[in-house]
Amino acid sequence: MTQEKRIKISKRIIEEFKEGETVNLGVGIPTLIPDYLGDKKLYLQSENGLLGIGPTPPEEEINMELISASKKPITMDLGASLFDSSDSFAMIRGGHINVAVLGALQVDETGEIANWAVPGATILGVGGAMDLVAGAQRIIIATLHNAKNGEPKIVEKLTFPSSGVRKADMIVTEHAVFKFKDNKMELVEILSDVTLEELKELTGAKFSHS
Repeated sequence: MTQEKRIKISKRIIEEFKEGETVNLGVGIPTLIPDYLGDKKLYLQSENGLLGIGPTPPEEEINMELISASKKPITMDLGASLFDSSDSFAMIRGGHINVAVLGALQVDETGEIANWAVPGATILGVGGAMDLVAGAQRIIIATLHNAKNGEPKIVEKLTFPSSGVRKADMIVTEHAVFKFKDNKMELVEILSDVTLEELKELTGAKFSHS
């Protein structure tokens, strides 16, 4: 069931892409996106040095020398290119990524993102999250609405370390789509059978709706 929710989120985010955009796929749910693009032509970028990510290979064709940011096996589209991670981050920091799709541990009601550390837990470091938050032209968050312990991931104020001052433009969960404008969150679409009141109870932040 959780995987079905993750796929649902990925498919809804694909609707937001414009043909020909360069899109960075972060760790987690975003790495499902190449499998559901259909005929939409995008240039999918991975921070470890690939432009032109293709769908997940069949098991017999897996090559673990070719992986996504989540260390999952991927393929290369026709015309794809491999390059040093320093070049990859030059693309990101130089503002050449149209959209970054990122996972999140928390997002607050202004759109500030926490996606790299849990207080008290052992961590490897921020990785590319801080660069992507700062450098991408548009940021879409892909996340389940609630954490495994049931706590909301969309909160009034972050309690996890922030990924940067730059805010998200949109967040998509299995239940809803929200957009952020002027540090305020607005409900755009309900994606499940929850009522508006139930959605408010599930969400730890205030949001407007029409």
